[in-house]
Amino acid sequence: MGRTEPATGNTEHEAAAGRGGETAGSGIAHRVPELGALELLLAVARLGSLGRAARELGITQPAASSRIRSMERQLGVALVDRSPRGSRLTDEGALVTDWARRVVEAAEAFDAGAQALRDRRDSRLRVAASMTIAEYLLPGWLIALRAQRPDTAVSLLAGNSAAVAERLLAGEADLGFVEGLSVPVGLDSVVVARDRLIVVTAPGHPWARRRAPLSAGELAATPLILREEGSGTRQVLDAALGGLARPLIELSSTTAVKASAVSGAGPAVLSELALGEELSARRLVTVELADVRLDRALRAVWPTGHRPTGPARDLLALTRAAR
Repeated sequence: MGRTEPATGNTEHEAAAGRGGETAGSGIAHRVPELGALELLLAVARLGSLGRAARELGITQPAASSRIRSMERQLGVALVDRSPRGSRLTDEGALVTDWARRVVEAAEAFDAGAQALRDRRDSRLRVAASMTIAEYLLPGWLIALRAQRPDTAVSLLAGNSAAVAERLLAGEADLGFVEGLSVPVGLDSVVVARDRLIVVTAPGHPWARRRAPLSAGELAATPLILREEGSGTRQVLDAALGGLARPLIELSSTTAVKASAVSGAGPAVLSELALGEELSARRLVTVELADVRLDRALRAVWPTGHRPTGPARDLLALTRAAR
């Protein structure tokens, strides 16, 4: 992620850090330590020794010490107290370690998802998933599958719920995951998770300041930032409200809908699974609904009469165990 600075000597990066970190390239990649440094910090916390952590990661102890010092300079705080008895995290180091653990776990999920996207000729499991499931649930399931079946190659096809059904019925996928209101014709299914759709706006939108909950009629009559037709989110919302106004903006991914809502373009309705970071940082705020609850089931699906076998069966079992 971030650059590893030299262990000694003044650098332009350090001088800038003393001025509040205002560098020419002030993006997050220049402010957050690289992934290898975060993994090293986690190993020090777990093993209580910089030397043992270095051996576990296959680097020399001087290289490990240099990496920790570079990270301390980059963050501007001491992370590790070193002594002949071992290495102990400072109070700040313990806090940074908690944050680092989340970053490393997210990187592992990213790696599992990226690996599944590679179209490998020797793949033995083809998964088709609607966008919300592909982005927020499937990476964790794939990590668990890799631990159970490390030699299984997985390819992932992401699209809306209608596209997932088409892939399965065409024999282009072994197992699918959809978010729609009903099971597509020709497919069998099982519920693997529950989800709730919530209305969100940017903090500056008038709905963010209203005291009374929003009625279903008001929501239905308002042009919204929406996913495209065929998406499970759109199907559930349309059915719950008995129809929708013409979309303000129509987009093909959850990420694009979020970005548009954060920009202040208008209100949106999205999965609760997708909004944790934006709500926590108050880039988006929730608008309460008065007389409708937008719940939905998330389902695994496969062609009727062809119960999943092999890796597909194992992945299905893992999704159900995670409920």
